[in-house]
Amino acid sequence: MINVLYFASLRETLGLAQSNHELVAGSSVAAFVDTLREQGDEWQQALSGQLLCSVNQEMVPMETILNDGDELALFPPVTGG
Repeated sequence: MINVLYFASLRETLGLAQSNHELVAGSSVAAFVDTLREQGDEWQQALSGQLLCSVNQEMVPMETILNDGDELALFPPVTGG
């Protein structure tokens, strides 16, 4: 299981601050985000374009491999202060 946190416009578009998902072993952040996009139009819209991400509160590239129990935070590249 992975805990996903959504920030800024992602939170607004999806209408949620966090969600929990099953994780396919060996999935990268990019592959996991692709599976989130498959959940419907709102997800596709919210997660289109460039995203910044952190795993366990550390900024990481999209190629980072996720592990069960990780916390993934997703946010757009420009967020207000």
